[in-house]
Amino acid sequence: MARFYLPPMTRALLAATVFFTLLNFTLLNSALHPRSNWVERVANPLIGVGNGIPYLTIIPGKSIVYPWVFALATVVEQNLAGLIINGATLFYGGRYLERAWGEKEFAKFILFVAMVPNILSFLLYLAAYVITSSTVPLHTTISGGIAIQAGFLVSFKQLVPEHTVAIAKGLLRMRVKHFPAIFLLANTLSGIVLGTETAMFLAYFGFMTAWIYLRFYRASPSLSSAATGDGSVIKGDASDTFAFAHFFPEPIQTPMSHFADGIYNVLLSLGVCTPFSTEDIDAGNHQASARAEGDLPSIMNPNSRGGRGGATRAEAERRRALALKALDKRLHAAAARTAAPATQSPSDASNVLGETSYEPERPDAPTTSAS
Repeated sequence: MARFYLPPMTRALLAATVFFTLLNFTLLNSALHPRSNWVERVANPLIGVGNGIPYLTIIPGKSIVYPWVFALATVVEQNLAGLIINGATLFYGGRYLERAWGEKEFAKFILFVAMVPNILSFLLYLAAYVITSSTVPLHTTISGGIAIQAGFLVSFKQLVPEHTVAIAKGLLRMRVKHFPAIFLLANTLSGIVLGTETAMFLAYFGFMTAWIYLRFYRASPSLSSAATGDGSVIKGDASDTFAFAHFFPEPIQTPMSHFADGIYNVLLSLGVCTPFSTEDIDAGNHQASARAEGDLPSIMNPNSRGGRGGATRAEAERRRALALKALDKRLHAAAARTAAPATQSPSDASNVLGETSYEPERPDAPTTSAS
């Protein structure tokens, strides 16, 4: 039997989540509800929301004098259900990512994805108070690991998008690349129907923060560095398959692409990120293909080395097909842009740039002819 191992950063996060959540429950019941009956004392920790101590969680009207809560609130859950869900997320997702990235990179990611959504949510509720003059936003409790959960799903989309997770003993099978969109949809519905809008905001802010960090900032060793040992790194992930629109189902990828382009232009104008060069995109696609063929371990069992035989080959084949499809779109887009100033016909531009037609999953798809 293989020895169980939990990486140090993941172990520390789990311990902090359990400790500070229990501390919040204890202080809340003893200080804020000294005369509450036993039903209230049990129900609030189990399923209640809005349960937070000002110096452990973010409460917009009070947190300005407790600046440490912008980091600490992430490991304070408001109820037992949240503790169980976030604990499982840290246990499986944390040990997987820490083993894949290393302790230092994992710690940087956690700090970024934990603090930025908390600060943005704090500012959002302050803005709501200024606009509406209602004091309700000032007393809202902001805490929990929803932002980290969203960030982990974005990370899995980058590392193993075609990995299939079997749920309920194989009754439901789903690819990892669909998880972020489903997570956002579930939190949106919960926010509207159940009134958990704080979790909804944290989910969206966590998703955007993780994607921006991984897309533009996180440094990872280049393939040439792994081969030659020269220490070169790639900043961000410019691969086509990690573009913002690819987080959503194909029918809405086009409108989401237009939305992402607008956000991207705003980020460029603010100096938050720099545009990718053609070399950056090619290097990102190469890195993505290498990850697909690298036989990464399973998310639920990071000690393993991916699937076996045909499952691993099929996953790599799907990723190669997606990369080729994205490359083909870029080639045709480039042809369309150069055709107008050069007064070339579409067929001429296509001949200059070449075409890719490798589609192993759709061998009977009709061939597109230039018009």
